[in-house]
Formats: sequence, structure tokens, C-alpha cells
Amino acid sequence: MSLARDERHALVRTMTQTGPDAPTLCGDWTTRDLAAHLVVRERRIDTMPGIVLPPLAGHTERVRAGAADQPWEQLLADIESGPPVWSPLYLVDGLANAAEMFVHHEDVRRAAPGWEPRPLDASTQDRLWQMARQTGRRGYRGTDVTVVFERPDGTRATVRRRGPRTVILRGEPAELLLHAFGRDEVRVETTGPAADVAEVAASGRGV
Repeated sequence: MSLARDERHALVRTMTQTGPDAPTLCGDWTTRDLAAHLVVRERRIDTMPGIVLPPLAGHTERVRAGAADQPWEQLLADIESGPPVWSPLYLVDGLANAAEMFVHHEDVRRAAPGWEPRPLDASTQDRLWQMARQTGRRGYRGTDVTVVFERPDGTRATVRRRGPRTVILRGEPAELLLHAFGRDEVRVETTGPAADVAEVAASGRGV
């Protein structure tokens, strides 16, 4: 089974345990709001542009808010079943949804007090390392600091190359991916001048 499918099923299990009113790391969204986002993203083609284009975001949000009124069990069932065959994401589920499902699963897990990183096998961390590097190259906008990712084994990747100022972010690939997506509930060590570290943290992380 692909990472996207594994994380999809794990997310549904976690949401089943937390219920529809639990907090997430997605601003003021509850788990119900997040579930509606995931369902609409895969099932309403007309809302896709609004996910990345601010002028169209209003329509996307109205559709998402309407979807949130569906029964909780139906929302979870729609997430569990994955993109329908007519969805543009159906044939690229493994590529398009691996990071989406992993990050949003952690958005639910890490909104709870006392969270701990999940133990992940080496092959999963290797897959997340690929995604972290890809996301890091698109993220960290608005900073002239060079950003370097470093795994615990010392493997490095420069994900943003700018001037001589450099910040090294060190952690497991899962943690680096979450940081690149703009999450602060992560276990990442930083090396670099305090002002540069703060600039990177405040930069336009995410995709």
C-alpha cells in the first residue's frame, strides 16, 4: 500500500478517536473543518483553483463550509474511500496525496497536548526526505537566508540557496517536512545566528 493510502487510513482512525470537534494545527479549524477540506479537495473540481489562488478562495471556502454540515461518519467515509474515479487526483493519489495526508494527520495528532513523534520505519522516512526537499525548495519564501536540511545521520540537502547567511535545520525527515509546510509543533534543531533562525521561521513556509 502507498504512503498516501497508509496515511489516509491512519488519519481516519485518528479522527474517529478524536471526534469532529477536536482542534487541529490548521488555524481555528476543527477536525470536522479539516475533514470537509479533504473531501472537497478530492470531490469538487471547481474548488481546486481557490486552494492556491486567493481571488477564488471565497468560493472554495463556501463549498467547504457547506460540506462540513454533512454527517461526521459520511465525511470520514469519503476520506477513507479516496478520490473517486472522475477526480483529477484519482490516478495520481500516491503522488499528490502522500504529503497532504501525512501533514494533516499530524495536524490532528499534534494539536493534542503531550504529542510525540510517531515511530516511522526507514523506508517511510526516506520517502518523507524526498518530499521535505521538494517542499523546502518551494517554501521559505521572503528570506535571503540559505536553508539546509540535515538528517540525524548527517545527510544534508540545501533546499534554499541564497546569500552567505545559512541556517541548518536538523531532524528526522518527517519533522523537516512539517517545518517546511509551516508547522511549528516539530522536533527540529537549528544552527545559525538567532536573527537568521528567526527570519527563516517567519518566512513564507508552505506551498
